[in-house]
Amino acid sequence: MFINITDSKEANNKGSSGGLVHYLEKENRLAPKQKIEHWFNGQRSEIRPYEVITKIDNNIAKLGRGDAKFFLVNISPSQKEIAFLKKQYGEEGAKEQMKEFAASVMDEYARNFNRDGIGRHQDLIWFAKLENYRYYGHNDPEVKQGIKMRGERKEGEQMHVQVIVSRKDATNKIKLSPMNTSQGRNAEHSKKMGQFDRVAFKQSGESLFDRKFGFDRQLKETLAYANVQKNGKLMQREQLNVLIKAASKNYKSRSVANELALGVSQRLFVNTADMLAETGKSTADFLKILLEPCYPAGTDLVPEYLRKKGKKKSRGQQIKL
Repeated sequence: MFINITDSKEANNKGSSGGLVHYLEKENRLAPKQKIEHWFNGQRSEIRPYEVITKIDNNIAKLGRGDAKFFLVNISPSQKEIAFLKKQYGEEGAKEQMKEFAASVMDEYARNFNRDGIGRHQDLIWFAKLENYRYYGHNDPEVKQGIKMRGERKEGEQMHVQVIVSRKDATNKIKLSPMNTSQGRNAEHSKKMGQFDRVAFKQSGESLFDRKFGFDRQLKETLAYANVQKNGKLMQREQLNVLIKAASKNYKSRSVANELALGVSQRLFVNTADMLAETGKSTADFLKILLEPCYPAGTDLVPEYLRKKGKKKSRGQQIKL
């Protein structure tokens, strides 16, 4: 599950939303014989483009010319996740499930600000559009290599949802910026803009999908795994490799994956050096603490050779990003 928030460079969000709404209507123009995909917002369906533009463009009280007026949230399930939905619900049923899922994601978006009165999607002004295809752009390697043409449809399952959400809340009084990175450290700024942790928001979307649809996400398919592999230090990646080995050798790999997705990533991203120093535990012992909730008592989670290797690790080593 890939969820990201686009700022002004791509969305051109300091003026009218008309250009973006027109762009997101492209499938309805390119495939007139196909069933029209209307805009929706969790409360209504079959919303017309002009209403989207009007509501977004008029919800800008006390925003300056150079201020962002709206943001674009991209909700893109993987091809495996799309195939899973279509198998469970059918072609049209999968689309309806994705629309309901989008509303739940916007609930998480609202809650992530930690603002009084902002806790559900109804507290926001937002409109979403389901798209069935993706198209090659000039930055895609296939286009640069001459294999594909710009504007050509991409292969495979490409269903996704694009959400335009107003910078102001539904009352047109509260400014909400998901690009705020203070996360509570600057109290005055957070009071005005709200606290927003984009990593936590992305993680909530993945966890929500798994709970809502009963999707059996493997460890290597989690955001936590990708995050550690891309941004983690050597010690963190080694810890993750132990989790993978434990998952492959034991019979509750799903429990390990869920534990990682829901909490282990955060626990890997904190400074455990102090905890290790205070308890006298090795890195291997720390891994066992992470894994124990997933297995019956007495399960040998850490092989002896990894335990010996873990003892050689410096207890003062920092393992936070």
